[in-house]
Amino acid sequence: MTNPAEKLVDLLDLEQIEVNIFRGRSPQESFQRVFGGQVAGQALVAAGRTTDGERPVHSLHAYFLRPGRPGVPIVYQVERIRDGLSFTTRRVTAVQHGRTIFNLTASFHKPEEGPFEHQLPPAREVPHPESLPTLADEIRKHLGALPEQLERMARRQPFDIRYVDRLRWNPEEIDGCEPRSAVWMRAVGPLGDDPLVHTCALTYASDMTLLDAVRIPIEPLWGARNFDMASLDHAMWFHRPFRADEWFLYDQESPVATGGRGLARGRIYDLQGRLLVSVVQEGLFRSL
Repeated sequence: MTNPAEKLVDLLDLEQIEVNIFRGRSPQESFQRVFGGQVAGQALVAAGRTTDGERPVHSLHAYFLRPGRPGVPIVYQVERIRDGLSFTTRRVTAVQHGRTIFNLTASFHKPEEGPFEHQLPPAREVPHPESLPTLADEIRKHLGALPEQLERMARRQPFDIRYVDRLRWNPEEIDGCEPRSAVWMRAVGPLGDDPLVHTCALTYASDMTLLDAVRIPIEPLWGARNFDMASLDHAMWFHRPFRADEWFLYDQESPVATGGRGLARGRIYDLQGRLLVSVVQEGLFRSL
């Protein structure tokens, strides 16, 4: 059976149907709407396919405009905004049933040596990922066994996710918690050697847990939800090369939530503590 990492690579392998136009699959695996990380990752693949492949993406800015419908293909239309000496810019529109559901602008930068280099260190010391339980194991430990729906989801999950802080299961456990979360992640299998695939796979993963930081002071992350949430926009800056099938730490926090919207930001580090990617996202939160 094809493992979830191979399925992710296949999901990101778009069909080119015309110059600057690509089509992506949208699996019937969601009950409500297409996962935002999938659309962002596929859109970035479409943008990258129209470049010379010699310039890694250094930033993306995206808006989720309408919920995508699972099971229906998504068409990605790429506009070639600029091809400069050092930078390449692309704008991508994702269309489903004739309606725009997502916009992305991506910038690619020719590698060069800078006159200086620095970074802030990680905010805290965290355990090594191999010393932490898998998400599925932590849920099994609490519930005794995974519910059938979660078991199916776990089998399809393309990333191994390990929470640095233990999961909280009831309102008493979240009392006084700050809006912060950290997880170790890596693809569950090899993703090949194409740097664009690793960038797009990490883009996919970046939308999986980031808005959790907004919810942490409000309700347990697992169990019945009192709030519906949806991504509104998403921005990423890629600082260094990386592999998404190697461990990376996703340190997340929410500086503010007000007016039905919550802002979350994340920093992604490798095992050596080097900052790889910075992420910012805003989500919409409404009571169920």
